[in-house]
Amino acid sequence: MITLYGFAVSNYFNIVKQVLLEKQIAFNEERVMPRSTDEAVLSLSPLGKIPFIRTPHGGLCESAVILDYLEAQYPENPLLPVDPFAAAKVRELCTFINLHLELVARELYAQAFFGGSVPQATKESVLKLLMRNIEAFKRIARFAPYVGGDAFTLADCVAFSNLPLIGMATRAVYGEDLLLTAGVDYKPYLKLVGERPSAQKVVEDRKAEIARAKA
Repeated sequence: MITLYGFAVSNYFNIVKQVLLEKQIAFNEERVMPRSTDEAVLSLSPLGKIPFIRTPHGGLCESAVILDYLEAQYPENPLLPVDPFAAAKVRELCTFINLHLELVARELYAQAFFGGSVPQATKESVLKLLMRNIEAFKRIARFAPYVGGDAFTLADCVAFSNLPLIGMATRAVYGEDLLLTAGVDYKPYLKLVGERPSAQKVVEDRKAEIARAKA
């Protein structure tokens, strides 16, 4: 049995959770907050990062590594194409969204979501980098109807959790959703993916976690 550790507001936790649900892998959840210094956490995730999982073989951290493990260990209900190049293109999309879009936009989250502020120099550098990277993303994203083409894949789990954050953060800080401004009309795509039971479960649990935090 897989145990998934983290909490339901984390986009990377939700990516792994959606993959588990899509692949119909039995799993338990345990709530762990980021940056824990508990030895039991550090034994599975040495930096205290979430998500991480416990498997019958031991612990794994880093969401990209976890996704590769799940796909290899549980080949039923595959989320990668059989063709090696096509599978690599899906992983390319995952890496691009995580590294060149979400990780860049993450510099804005303190101001966008947590009541903090971001230095003007950071805002300017992030804006420049995001505008460039979004244009590059448009060259590999297809939305036909899924982000990588006609099949739902790992890349859709990544996109469903990350693209809304990028849009909300840039709108909060710059007054406009940079994805939409650049011509990435991802809202119909979110609606499509959002009709899947896995996505509905992820959204429902995220809303419950936010309500719990407010209470």
